Amino acid sequence: MKYTKVTLIILLALGTQSPAQAADLVDIYRAAQNQDAVFASARAAQQAGMEKLIQGRSLLLPSVTFNANTTSNDVTINYGTASPIFVSGGMRYNTHGYGVNLVQPLFREQNWAAYNQSELQVAISEAQFKLAEQDVIMRSAQTYFDVLIAQDTVQLTAAQKTAIAEQLDQAKSNFEVGSATVTDTYEAQARFDLIVAQELAAASNLEIKRRTLQKLINAEVNQLNVLSGAFKLETPDPTDVQKWVAVSQQGNFQIVQAEAAYQLAEQEVARSRGGDMPTVDLVASYGSSTATGGVFGAMDTRSTAIGVQLNVPLFQGGAIQSRWREAESNREKAKQDLESTRRNIELQTRQAYLGVVSGIAQVQALQQALKSSESLLEASKLGHEVGVRTNLDVLNAQQQLFSTKRDLFQAQYSYLVSQLRLKAAAGNLAEADLISVNQSLH
Repeated sequence: MKYTKVTLIILLALGTQSPAQAADLVDIYRAAQNQDAVFASARAAQQAGMEKLIQGRSLLLPSVTFNANTTSNDVTINYGTASPIFVSGGMRYNTHGYGVNLVQPLFREQNWAAYNQSELQVAISEAQFKLAEQDVIMRSAQTYFDVLIAQDTVQLTAAQKTAIAEQLDQAKSNFEVGSATVTDTYEAQARFDLIVAQELAAASNLEIKRRTLQKLINAEVNQLNVLSGAFKLETPDPTDVQKWVAVSQQGNFQIVQAEAAYQLAEQEVARSRGGDMPTVDLVASYGSSTATGGVFGAMDTRSTAIGVQLNVPLFQGGAIQSRWREAESNREKAKQDLESTRRNIELQTRQAYLGVVSGIAQVQALQQALKSSESLLEASKLGHEVGVRTNLDVLNAQQQLFSTKRDLFQAQYSYLVSQLRLKAAAGNLAEADLISVNQSLH
């Protein structure tokens, strides 16, 4: 695989990181732009789609063909069959020739419709590429935060394992001196065995998420920037979800693509209708032929012709009418697909908007829950020391604290992704939005 200079710089930076040089979200996105196979495929498809316009325009322009030939001829002429004396004998000679033919369409309804279709095919390919550009942003962010939450889970599980191990040691010590029952030991041991299994699962999940990131950028990343303490929650602007829906109905590239596909189907109806219409072409030709040998010796022939040619289709076995009906059915299908896309985008926009709004409320609630869980754990430990709380109460408080931390991290990442998803639904997601999210990392 060949790398551009920019790609090499990014990959070298990602592969030689130190703790102070951790990759951020923008680094991952730019590496994905250059290395993601899905995005590279979309780029190639867009370049191929641009050729449709040239192909459509060619149907309106003249076509010129050149032909050449060389022929060896052996001719025998018989003036009668009664007797061989009436056979004149044979002629052997060679002919060489070439010709140039030109056809300039003057009136071809199908060709004009095909040209209009080529413009729409280009519009579709451009909309598909815009979707791919937004998709690589979303996949970069989602993959990045998937790694972060997997890292957080590993760290939280390790911390929880340490805390449970301390409780297990304490329960065993208390049991040995007779200040606790064996049940406390069993409870702590059961929690410890469970967290060991969870730790293994978390490590495996982290490895999978890292490999997914590696697949995206075609490079290994040693360390990623994490969410900073200055993380801010911002409500959508505008705050009216209906305005977001209105914007998405005009700017979402899935709708743009579906609208172009509907117009393309309409042009196909026009092209099919033109199948039984006459065509008028300007035709011109020039030919030269040379014969050598034979009875008359060498002979040169040259011809030039120019004229207007009319073709009127009369009957083609019903194929034209069948293609017309097929095109009309496909137009109805495209119309319904467009309506379905509009409804889906409205739903996606509302979901993304609610994801941001409810994400803010969820993060704030979990931040408060974290404080409460920390207080509960401290109270449970103190209560256990004075004998009013059991070892199980402490274990439950620890479990609640770590679960709340994990839920808070997940809610924060989901909120950031929902911000990008809302912009994508509206059709205006760009690198600047990713840079804005990246400012929350350090």
